[in-house]
Amino acid sequence: MISIRLKWAEGADRDLPLPCYQTAGAAGADIRANLPEAPITLAPGRRVLVPTGLHMEIPPGYEVQVRPRSGLALKHGITLVNSPGTIDSDYRGPVGVIMLNTSDTAFDVTHGMRIAQLVVAPVIRSTFDITDTLEDTDRGAAGFGSTGSS
Repeated sequence: MISIRLKWAEGADRDLPLPCYQTAGAAGADIRANLPEAPITLAPGRRVLVPTGLHMEIPPGYEVQVRPRSGLALKHGITLVNSPGTIDSDYRGPVGVIMLNTSDTAFDVTHGMRIAQLVVAPVIRSTFDITDTLEDTDRGAAGFGSTGSS
């Protein structure tokens, strides 16, 4: 297990729970909206950056992925625009969640609401090398939908 160090953002409600796993087998830790002043109404088809009130210190060699919560997606059509989002190990700014309302009904993001889940993952760095040829595969250059519909 690794440790992610957290720091409260200025003006954040420090009484909110920190990100936490809801069950013993959960891969993602829920993170909450930190909106001590007022809720945010997310109109249909609109997106908004929701503050969490936190800054993170992620160990080198890791990232934190920000992913949608399935209950918000199924029940309300709320998802995340850049899913999964990545928080890099060298980023120290405020953590925000870009929420998108895909439904035809306005949705209120309220203070303390669980809005996303965080998955800590190792990062493998690579080099990128130009070549004149690539190894052949059965699929080859066949693109989107080329492996069938079922």
